[in-house]
Amino acid sequence: MAGSNFIDYVKIHLTSGNGGAGSAHLHRAKYIPKGGPDGGDGGRGGHVIVRGNEQMWTLLHLKYRKHIRAENGTNGSKNNSSGKEGTDQYIEVPLGTVVKDADTGEVLGEITEHGEELIAKKGGRGGLGNSHFKSPTNQTPRFAQPGEEGEEGWVILELKVLADVGLVGFPNAGKSTLLSAVSAAKPEIADYPFTTLVPNLGIVSYRGYQSFAMADIPGIIEGASEGKGLGHRFLRHIERNAVLLYLIPADAEDINAQFAILRRELEAFNPELLHKDQLVAISKADMLDEQMMKEMEALIDLPIPHLFISAVSQYNLDELKDELWKLMNK
Repeated sequence: MAGSNFIDYVKIHLTSGNGGAGSAHLHRAKYIPKGGPDGGDGGRGGHVIVRGNEQMWTLLHLKYRKHIRAENGTNGSKNNSSGKEGTDQYIEVPLGTVVKDADTGEVLGEITEHGEELIAKKGGRGGLGNSHFKSPTNQTPRFAQPGEEGEEGWVILELKVLADVGLVGFPNAGKSTLLSAVSAAKPEIADYPFTTLVPNLGIVSYRGYQSFAMADIPGIIEGASEGKGLGHRFLRHIERNAVLLYLIPADAEDINAQFAILRRELEAFNPELLHKDQLVAISKADMLDEQMMKEMEALIDLPIPHLFISAVSQYNLDELKDELWKLMNK
């Protein structure tokens, strides 16, 4: 199936390294039979770090990697020698990846820039050697701190597709057809709902060798904001888009009502989405003649601008690009 290599959700178990123990060594030499404490500190355990990589577009590489473990720190030793720090374990992820605690649902952070790092599980601190505990009343402490244990637990990585324009609509509204008409993307297209099961990203060429990215988000169904269907997994991709383009087919029973449902689902999921610049495209206009278009125009009552388009006949596609470009560059 097209897009089967696109993975936008993984759950993995992370374990950071334990800290090394401090040393309780007492200095001994040929002519110093009763030297003082010279135990070194234990090394820090390795962190598990999530790092942004702009060359990646999917979480596929983590799909079958369920357990990731960082290295333990080593113990301190004599002559105040500190133990070696455990090697950090890095997890490379695409930009737009959200890291969550799987048990609590708490968002630990979001990776939005190349090279940005987030410590998902912190390595345990190394224990202090006995040289730290020397005092006037205890010249030869024979104890040291043990190292702290590392952290472990399940985390969820969720990817939000980053695009300039996000296509919003019910299944079979013509989003994939539009994307294939204005870009080189080749999404699967068929005349049945939910052809698109993963987001498709296309680069749209514009005037003067300019371009912008458009994402075909899988279709919304009523109740998506409550998690019906794959609602939450679909809707989160819209959060990273600068402009929202609602696509409503000309043969819809009630264009105003369909727009109201789409807008309501977005608002219920995240009210901030309604602050984005928005435009309505009424697709499949090749089914209409001039008279039918005028009659339909009289019935349309929308709070944001709209225009009729046809991806099949290329009707108004240049005008659509112009309007989207204006919104992106206001």
